[in-house]
Amino acid sequence: MERIKEVNIQLNHLVTRVDAFTWPSQRLTALRQEADNAVARAEEAEAKNKKMEQVLLEKDQEITSLQHKLSVMDGDLEKAENKLAAAKTAQEEGDQSKTINEGLQRKIQLLEEELDAADKNLKDAMEKCVLIDPVLCDLANRVMHRLRQVDVKAEHFERQVQRLEQERDQWEKKYEEAQTKYRESKAELDDLVANMEGL
Repeated sequence: MERIKEVNIQLNHLVTRVDAFTWPSQRLTALRQEADNAVARAEEAEAKNKKMEQVLLEKDQEITSLQHKLSVMDGDLEKAENKLAAAKTAQEEGDQSKTINEGLQRKIQLLEEELDAADKNLKDAMEKCVLIDPVLCDLANRVMHRLRQVDVKAEHFERQVQRLEQERDQWEKKYEEAQTKYRESKAELDDLVANMEGL
């Protein structure tokens, strides 16, 4: 607006000078047209400036929103890592019973679902982040790397659960074989006792 005022002042000044020298009317018309064009350009530049300021404000808001989403996802990732650590502790401390193995499988499945959801959200944020801010992009890459590490840990725990289930199945089979041998030995012993009593 100040530029417009300056142009108007200059225009008035020019008109005064033109009147003082009584220039030909063609020159005066040309000067007025030039001044009008300058005012129009100044107004157009002012409008573009306001539009760019609005775009910058929107981008700042979008960056703030993405930073918040990244911090939330980082918190979710930390929770998932804590849950994985808890699942690992439970697996190491637990016995080889079927109920603990099933519990671990449920936890791993839930963690994988959470990781998949967090991974999807992070990828969406990454796509927006690349367009807005390289610093946020770097932060998102670090979070993505941590998600991959958690995914690898989840697969590791799943393999351990499968191994524990196989060991449990082997122990159950050995137990059944021992029970069968015990019953057979008891039957033989009962027959022997009965035969001895019959003598």
